[in-house]
Amino acid sequence: MHFAILGTGVVGACAGAWLQRDGHKITYIDPREAGEACSFGNAGSLSPSACLPVGMPGMWRNIPKWLLDPDGPLVIRAHYLPRVLPWLLRFMRASNEKEVARIAGALRNLLRPVFDAYEPLLQRAGAMSLIRRNGCLYVYSSRESAQRWKWGMDLRRSLGVEMQEVDSEELGALEPELKGIFRFGQFAPDNGSTPDPSALVKAIYGQSIKDGAIHMRAAATGFQLRDSVVGSVLLDDGEKLDVDGVVIAAGAWSSALARRLGARVPLESQRGYHVTVKDPNIRLNRNVMAVEHNIMVNPMEAGLRLAGTVEFAGLDAEPRYRRSEALFRKGQDLFPGLKGSENSYWMGHRPCLPDSLPVIGRAPAAENAFFGFGHGHVGMCGGATTGREISHLVAGRDTEIDLEPFSPTRFQ
Repeated sequence: MHFAILGTGVVGACAGAWLQRDGHKITYIDPREAGEACSFGNAGSLSPSACLPVGMPGMWRNIPKWLLDPDGPLVIRAHYLPRVLPWLLRFMRASNEKEVARIAGALRNLLRPVFDAYEPLLQRAGAMSLIRRNGCLYVYSSRESAQRWKWGMDLRRSLGVEMQEVDSEELGALEPELKGIFRFGQFAPDNGSTPDPSALVKAIYGQSIKDGAIHMRAAATGFQLRDSVVGSVLLDDGEKLDVDGVVIAAGAWSSALARRLGARVPLESQRGYHVTVKDPNIRLNRNVMAVEHNIMVNPMEAGLRLAGTVEFAGLDAEPRYRRSEALFRKGQDLFPGLKGSENSYWMGHRPCLPDSLPVIGRAPAAENAFFGFGHGHVGMCGGATTGREISHLVAGRDTEIDLEPFSPTRFQ
């Protein structure tokens, strides 16, 4: 069968590669190069422990303070507030303890097999070196301050996440640069990261091309359906591509395409920023999450990357790189030795649903169309598993995880 994959980010590349393993012909449709957008600019985390949703119980108390800080972890541009307000109300409704526990359980199932789902794809691409399995550190200024996040950490543990408490001395042994800065931490030994998320996606995509896939550099605008079957994908250049099936994995640009296939999905861009410091003058061995500051720090081949923050301003507003600059300043506060004469700044569109769960499943209005988008902050963690599960759906096999929580119709 001939499948069109709409999107060449991590989900699209993995879906294409997994479908090729079942013998399908693949055509990628995306005006961008593979491994760009969020697949380029994310923090590089590959973490089975990252199962907590963005919205947590009691978070609403912090929102007024965050909104008053132009460099804080959350910014909503004034012109965009009326548009995003309904989304935010849904987000808050999904942030109570009962809902968060349900969501975390679903995310845990999606993220637990992250390395198993990547391994066959990266082995075939000869790119296993793009995965590091040396754990992740969640760090705090003190053991007492960590108590503010105890409920969430206990929830992680209840779902089988191993979290080892480490005191100041042990922190210094694991990461000498943290000595005297952070005095308490939790080590997640099952976590990992990639030194180059874009290269990881490009490796999987590149092998897919070697295995016979092609890439049409156009944007999909719609579909021709007959008897609830997609027969063709319509392109913005006036052409159409005849197919036997389609996978929508277009990230933050997926909702309009999903609507054409019967799913009204409240997809929003949580615009994320990063700064990558080429010669940082400090050395870290693994991902470090400074929980109190909502900043993840990852040593990468391109330098030390600091990522975090959320901005609501839609898909078209120009970036405000002062947010990247603020991340660098915060990094200097946390790591007094951090230097940066050559910093690169980035902004990208995280595709987010208000319940922090992606959409994975069959389209309501087309039996040969499948969705894999909306992974928010865990695209790199969940992309390979999503591709694997889509291949099971296409083949009519039982899925390896329960996809009901990710249903495309759950908002209807």
